Amino acid sequence: MFVPFPHSTTATAVAVPPSLALPVIEAAFPRQSHPYWPRLQEKTRSWLLEKRLMSAEQVEEHADGLCYTDLMAGYYLGAPDEVMQAIGDYSAWFFVWDDRHDRDIVHRRPLAWDRLRTRLHTALDRPQEHLRHEDPVVAGLADSVLRLYRFLPDTWNARFARHFHTVIEAYDREFRNRIEGYVPAVQEYLDLRRLTFAHWIWTDLLEPSAGIELPESVRKHPAYRRAALLSQEFAAWYNDLCSLPKEIAGDEVHNLGISLIAHEGLTLEEAVAEVRRRVETCITDFLVAERDALRFADDLADGTVRGKELSLAVRACLANMRNWFSSVYWFHHESGRYRVDSWDDRSTPPYVNNEAAGEK
Repeated sequence: MFVPFPHSTTATAVAVPPSLALPVIEAAFPRQSHPYWPRLQEKTRSWLLEKRLMSAEQVEEHADGLCYTDLMAGYYLGAPDEVMQAIGDYSAWFFVWDDRHDRDIVHRRPLAWDRLRTRLHTALDRPQEHLRHEDPVVAGLADSVLRLYRFLPDTWNARFARHFHTVIEAYDREFRNRIEGYVPAVQEYLDLRRLTFAHWIWTDLLEPSAGIELPESVRKHPAYRRAALLSQEFAAWYNDLCSLPKEIAGDEVHNLGISLIAHEGLTLEEAVAEVRRRVETCITDFLVAERDALRFADDLADGTVRGKELSLAVRACLANMRNWFSSVYWFHHESGRYRVDSWDDRSTPPYVNNEAAGEK
């Protein structure tokens, strides 16, 4: 059983600015939440505090309002509670790491970033050895991935680690680009964005949610892969659309709108319109890809027990790819992470310590 919630997990529905409203999402992608969500929120809040990823004051004032658990609970429906908790904590860690990366750039701390980058690579491969690391971001990664590694075979664990190693390196490329003020061209940006947004990580996590490791022949089938990619592209580009004011204020160089302005000669208004067009195209293309992938799921049901198992798993993963659209959409209007008009400094979230972040 899933819990429906048409707009917000709070009692008050959120008003979506007309420039960011997507009526097709609101009408055709009904939002649901994992029934474990209230417990997930409570336990992730405690985990952030226990792992020293946020101070007690930050947890009290901001953790619920950031809606990180809402985002995951709206995506990985059907996941066992233990899997949902591990994903929720890992996601919260990811956002904290993203903020740490940003502060190392803003304060021009290349040595601190290089040290963190190296430690994260090592912790990803040997998490057991880093559970008590002095750096909370390193220890938090070790704890969260060690829990994720319990659910599926070592082959899935190795794939997850391989994918996340590439994400860490993509964050390093973004670090260099921002330090140098280099705005990547549009296609270069899109290729990098797939990595910094961790497209394949969030797709990998569909499998423990469904309770099965999908074979490569299924994961790389064009129908399945296209649906997975489009769900993630939507999320990344809609994020760019919503975060453009914050990132312009922060002299960012990594945003589809900024690449369009710098390399295609578009005005800000034209860039916003083009990003929105791409977002809307993702939705219509996904609806086509979803039908193709459902036919693929039907074909997998070949009368064998294994075929039925794979068919049901692909259908579960596709349903959650669809859930990603509504979860991402509402997250961007409920989370305090994107309410830049209420921040003293539109480039810096109020829950980030601007002076001491990353300094231990």
